Amino acid sequence: MWQQTQISLPPYRRGFHLISDDIQHALATLAPVQCGVLHIFIKHSSASLTINENADATVRADMEQHFNHYVPENAPYYRHTYEGPDDMPAHIKASTLGSSVSVPITQGKLNLGQWQGIYLGEHREHGGSRTLVLTLMAG
Repeated sequence: MWQQTQISLPPYRRGFHLISDDIQHALATLAPVQCGVLHIFIKHSSASLTINENADATVRADMEQHFNHYVPENAPYYRHTYEGPDDMPAHIKASTLGSSVSVPITQGKLNLGQWQGIYLGEHREHGGSRTLVLTLMAG
C-alpha cells in the first residue's frame, strides 16, 4: 500500500530546524501502518533535509556555522547571484545535504534513534514556506 500527502512548513529563519513533530503529525493523517518506510522530499532547491542530533540545539547552531564557513557568501567565482548573496550558497548547501530522507515506520510512528531528529536546513535569509511530499510505503 502506498499513501502520499503534502505539507507546507511555515517560513523559518536561516539555519537548521527540527521538524520531526511536523512530520509525525502529517503521518498521523494517513492510514496507520505497522511496518513501512516514509520517504520525505522537499520541493525546493535552496533548502534541505537531513537527520541528526535532536536534543542539543547547539548541534544545529554548529551545523549552521560550519556550512556558512564551508560555503561562504559572496565568493568571487559565483555567477548565480540574481536573488542575493545567499542564492548560490543555498543551492550548494542543499545539494550537499540532499532533498530527501527515508525513515522506517513502526506501529505508525517514526522509528528514529533516541537522539535523532529530522532537520529542515533553511539556507536562505528569506526562504519562505517550504513544501514537503511524504510518501508512505507499507506492505
